[in-house]
Amino acid sequence: MKTRSTSDDIVISVTGLSKTYASGLHALDHIDLDIRRGEIFALLGPNGAGKTTLISILCGLVNPGPGTVQVDGHDIVRDYRAARARIGLVPQELTSDAFETVWNTVSFTRGLFGKAPDPACLERILRALSLWDKRDSKLYALSGGMKRRVMIAKALSHEPPVLFLDEPTAGVDVTLRKDMWSLVRSLRATGVTIILTTHYIEEAEEMADRVGIINHGKLLLVEEKEQLMQRLGQKQLIIHLREGLTEIPASLKHWALELAHEGQALHYRYASAQAGASIPALIADLQAAGACIEDLETEQSSLEEIFVTLTQEAA
Repeated sequence: MKTRSTSDDIVISVTGLSKTYASGLHALDHIDLDIRRGEIFALLGPNGAGKTTLISILCGLVNPGPGTVQVDGHDIVRDYRAARARIGLVPQELTSDAFETVWNTVSFTRGLFGKAPDPACLERILRALSLWDKRDSKLYALSGGMKRRVMIAKALSHEPPVLFLDEPTAGVDVTLRKDMWSLVRSLRATGVTIILTTHYIEEAEEMADRVGIINHGKLLLVEEKEQLMQRLGQKQLIIHLREGLTEIPASLKHWALELAHEGQALHYRYASAQAGASIPALIADLQAAGACIEDLETEQSSLEEIFVTLTQEAA
């Protein structure tokens, strides 16, 4: 299911991509995917779903199978160097020379891509990542959060238009995670396209513009996050009662209500797409049945609940 946009809007285009390893493992099955320039795209999937293989192919770390992949107009096979130069990759594992300084680490990585020295560019990157004051610090002396920022600085050192973040907040505390979310948004604001893989579904819910869900090597869907939650999400109306019930009145059975809080509340689930159109009729039926309503509140299902449902259905 490929989301179409104009060619100028597309920074990564994947068409009919499959991958089978020598072991016989079918990791990817005819993946079609367009990633738009300047968006935050979250790729979600359970362990073994194929997301690592897909990201590794896009970043030039694994040879592709049948199909085509273009990065900023460059085929990743025929024009490997140009395609790879347009990508910055922040791996999950923190791997750097612990005894090197921040400045030298970032400068060295820029040189690996054949870029001429540009101190002003590196200063901008380090300042944007709140690393400028740490530029002369050895990596071993940095906190885990700072080390992860250095990994992002390395990935941005050659000024790529696309940044892959593989589990960017794995192993960091909640405060650092929120700081990282803010950082990712600021990078997007500069025009960088960000592809995010994460096990923290709330991370995708917080940051992503669009979401792709992959399972068993198949791309189950690609959709705007808000539209996805509106289309597949569930809402729950919680009806707090002034006087508790021991059972649901027979006249209300067709509403599929659930008693909760020891009879002091009723739960009513409905699809987000319904936008609560049935609620006025439900309230009228409750009043007709003699139920005394004290308060109403609603809860929206999370992206995680939608993710779990989709992957279970595809299992």
